[in-house]
Amino acid sequence: MRSDCTSLQSRSPAASLPRLTAVLGLTLSFMVVEAIGGWLSGSLALLADAGHMLTDAGALGLSLLSAWIALRPANDSKTYGYQRWEILAALINGAALFGIAAWVILEAFHRIRHPEPIRAEMFLIVAAGGLLVNLVSLRILHGVRHGNLNARGAYLHVMGDTLGSVGALAAAAVILLTGWTLADPIISIALALLILVGAWQLLRESTDVLLEAVPGHVSMAEVQRRMLGVAGVTAVHDLHVWTVTSGMVAMSGHAIVPDLTSHPEVLEGIRVEMAQLGIAHVTIQLEVQHECEEPRAVAGMVADSHRHRHRH
Repeated sequence: MRSDCTSLQSRSPAASLPRLTAVLGLTLSFMVVEAIGGWLSGSLALLADAGHMLTDAGALGLSLLSAWIALRPANDSKTYGYQRWEILAALINGAALFGIAAWVILEAFHRIRHPEPIRAEMFLIVAAGGLLVNLVSLRILHGVRHGNLNARGAYLHVMGDTLGSVGALAAAAVILLTGWTLADPIISIALALLILVGAWQLLRESTDVLLEAVPGHVSMAEVQRRMLGVAGVTAVHDLHVWTVTSGMVAMSGHAIVPDLTSHPEVLEGIRVEMAQLGIAHVTIQLEVQHECEEPRAVAGMVADSHRHRHRH
């Protein structure tokens, strides 16, 4: 039970607030250092990475704001509260990551065509400092990166910065040892492609939540099978499973029973079965099938979704 509670706490927006605040402070502080270092060394790579960190600081600020808003209580007009703000922030962060990766690739091609002289020693020192700061930031966000899409979006931004620092450090070492300045843009392109992988996954998952798609770990066939396995249930229809926010999966549906006298046992049985699938918020309507009615087709269980699904 303790491990379950710890897991739920790590998914809460409140759990990420102090960590996001610390990472935002580190990012803004080193962004200034990197901009000054890039100006003094003449390194476009450091100046570009400082701009990258400025973009990340904006994304972290958005994550922090949305996590704070998500803590506001539910009211009569927003019965689930503001918890989906973190999903919206994750979507924006994913889109921003795509933009950052595209910018890095364009800048890299520009440097290939027009290489600039670089003071490799200062480049190396500042890049090493950037790697250290980003590793500390990753460590801070490590405990909240799973389950909370908003915190994971921030984690991916910092991961992109970390990969950028590794690439900058490697490029600085190559330039210092060989004078080959093309190492910088070539490594930058490879790192941008890695950023795109994480951005795509974040966009896909956050979009699925906003579209109320069935969570990836839930099988609708299994939901149906378990409901029909509850004693007294003869048929089910209009089943819907969706994610309200990270770590909160909801389900609604109709179950047909011979009579309503045993409905407490039926409802409890369905609740237990859904809990085993990780579905904690369950809404079931029990119905009695009349003799003249035909059982509803299972194939139509997801029809009329807009008519029966909760609005958030």
